Amino acid sequence: MRLTRFSDIGLRVLIYLERAGERPHPVTAAEIASQFAIPHNHMVKVVGHLARAGWVRALRGRNGGLRLAADPHTLTVGQVLRELEGDEELVDCEAMRCALNLDCQLRGLLKAGMRAFYEEMDRHTLASITGGSTGEQIVRMHQMFWSGSSASPAP
Repeated sequence: MRLTRFSDIGLRVLIYLERAGERPHPVTAAEIASQFAIPHNHMVKVVGHLARAGWVRALRGRNGGLRLAADPHTLTVGQVLRELEGDEELVDCEAMRCALNLDCQLRGLLKAGMRAFYEEMDRHTLASITGGSTGEQIVRMHQMFWSGSSASPAP
């Protein structure tokens, strides 16, 4: 199993916003895009999805930007991944018209593996993954961006 780039970007946005909570001004999509070298159009799509899910508040206008709208102590990585990836079966046996469909042990095994994956991801909140060195690195990224020494914007 591999996460899509969409989910990867979504998690990075939420992590970045969680540590930006104390900043007086909102974070911009352009800031996050430049920090992680993500194309701006991808960033806009992901942020829109996160906003529709109620986890990000997007403010328009001159002083606009992004703020975390979800409680980082209750929002789990599992919830985010289910929203962004879905929790459908890894293999769609029905669509494949597999000859083993009625007596396949692999399908059950894959379902159990997916369930175990999401159960583990549900054990970790946004707040728990942004502590320690990850959180410190994000704070440094915020500081570098505002001091003008951040990486050049993504294409």
